[in-house]
Amino acid sequence: MTDMRKDRPWLIRTYAGHSTASASNALYRANLAKGQTGLSVAFDLPTQTGYDSDHILARGEVGKVGVPVSHLGDMRTLFQDIPLEQMNTSMTINATAPWLLALYIAVAEEQGADVNALQGTVQNDLIKEYLSRGTYICPPAPSLKMIADVAEYCYTNVPKWNPMNVCSYHLQEAGATPEQELAFALATATAVLDALKPRVPAEDFPALVGRISFFVNAGIRFVTEMCKMRAFVDLWDEICLERYGVEDPKYRRFRYGVQVNSLGLTEQQPENNVYRILIEMLAVTLSKKARARAVQLPAWNEALGLPRPWDQQWSMRMQQIMAYETDLLEFDDLFDGNPAVDAKVEALKEGARQELANLDSMGGAISAIDYMKARLVDSNAERLGRIESGETVVVGVNKWTQGEPSPLMTGDGGIMVVDPAVEAEQIGRLDAWRQDRDAAAVKRALADLRAAARDGLNVMEPSIAAAKAGVTTGEWAAEMRAVHGEYRGPTGVSGARSNRTEGLEELRNAVDAVSDRLGRRLKFLVGKPGLDGHSNGAEQIAVRARDCGMDIAYEGIRLTPAEIVAAAQEDEAHVVGLSILSGSHIPLVQDVMEQMRAAGLGHVPVIVGGIIPDDDAERLRAMGVARVYTPKDFELNTIMMDIVQLVDPQAVAAE
Repeated sequence: MTDMRKDRPWLIRTYAGHSTASASNALYRANLAKGQTGLSVAFDLPTQTGYDSDHILARGEVGKVGVPVSHLGDMRTLFQDIPLEQMNTSMTINATAPWLLALYIAVAEEQGADVNALQGTVQNDLIKEYLSRGTYICPPAPSLKMIADVAEYCYTNVPKWNPMNVCSYHLQEAGATPEQELAFALATATAVLDALKPRVPAEDFPALVGRISFFVNAGIRFVTEMCKMRAFVDLWDEICLERYGVEDPKYRRFRYGVQVNSLGLTEQQPENNVYRILIEMLAVTLSKKARARAVQLPAWNEALGLPRPWDQQWSMRMQQIMAYETDLLEFDDLFDGNPAVDAKVEALKEGARQELANLDSMGGAISAIDYMKARLVDSNAERLGRIESGETVVVGVNKWTQGEPSPLMTGDGGIMVVDPAVEAEQIGRLDAWRQDRDAAAVKRALADLRAAARDGLNVMEPSIAAAKAGVTTGEWAAEMRAVHGEYRGPTGVSGARSNRTEGLEELRNAVDAVSDRLGRRLKFLVGKPGLDGHSNGAEQIAVRARDCGMDIAYEGIRLTPAEIVAAAQEDEAHVVGLSILSGSHIPLVQDVMEQMRAAGLGHVPVIVGGIIPDDDAERLRAMGVARVYTPKDFELNTIMMDIVQLVDPQAVAAE
């Protein structure tokens, strides 16, 4: 039976930001004019990891995967002529979340907005950063404290703001099974709520629980994913009631936004991704009981590079057609009482409860970070193995690979490219900002900020004061680093071979034979230069190389080219593999190659993997890179054999 009260559509968002604050502002205003109903801000990697645009680690990364925001002036430009009081703004920001929220509040005050009325979300989920996305700065305990600072401040001063978005999205991107995604996300939420509980009066705690929101992923197995969403709803209700005694069902509601799965988007036959994105959206819209309150969809060409405005518009139109042309929003839940759905939901809940009990026995999410990371690496290896063997069919990748060339790929190559001049211009604006501000006021603001962090006080008010004084993103983060220290997350890659031998015998024999000829075990160094924290590819290459019998060195993310070259020298590496997914491969690889030659390592072959357009791959080969791999090179064993041949003294002599 239809319900005459039609359900309200979800918030329609596009995850966007690139190049500069002014270019991103123009993009936001254009998207709002096209019918977008909320903003979703993508920040560049220096902003996410707390570096100014002129820092050594920011080289090549400025404006690539999002917008650079170095100070209040950038934030002001980003939202120029966009009334923040009327917006619902999601900011994908974690380690620097208190700082970016402080800048946002400062701009809202300048606009004359009522700060009490501001609506939006800061992601602010550091735990998943250690597991999958890699934009953390400080160790887990002080990071958890800063999440709680934001929640406590918002609860009192910005009550409609979601201070923390438990983000399972990146867990699935890192290979999580549905049960792992459920359990790891819910364990993160309980860790945050446990930290918050002592900070507020008991009678106010339920309302604070009600402000915690989630950001989830929906993959291609859309029936399972829809059941996962129903499981999330039930489990969250259970946790809020049983663990925290929240009586009011309104505060136990599972409130979530979604970006559907980007991991499954393919570089091969990329036009097929349009269907994948639509099917994945069904998982989070079909079931009224478990429907997302905000949806953002990737663009069809995300596996190739940065989407253009037209590509984003196409994804937005998909949402609008679903919300406004179909009759989906006129019906009650379509799946209530469906035995197949009920059985699957119960099975997922049971699997998640077992994993939650396991995490609890370890002392909760913070204590279990190393364990969770290792499990994700294992799950992702199993997922890739199924694709390689053909057990999991991916259309156009391991089946039906012959096809017509795509007319969407003509002209500009089907993606947007950020002008390299953007970085120098941004640094120029940053220098001018530093010259024009009141240096004494900045010094005072930083001293107050450091004192608050050191004394365990809430850092939000001194952060807002620092924003108004003209402090930069790098300066704010430097105070947090000074007080709490830096952190190196676990890699999830153990030195011990797995028991996986299927299909590896020939490779293992080849590695053994080449190692004999080299006079020692073939040494393979895997490095991630720059700020890109998406480490799936590097991890899987390292794991497979280890299982083939190579001696691997993988130290994780965020290394300078100098650190990688020093490690290659110290380890006497036979081959160096670089993984970069942020689009900054040209300057970073060039830097590595120059430093390798300067260190007398010009003879050591370098291979590079990432989201690399064909023209860029040619440029890398011209620099002396031996092999370039992109997502279409999914057969890891082929890559392993390439490595063996690159360093085989016999093959080299024959050449």
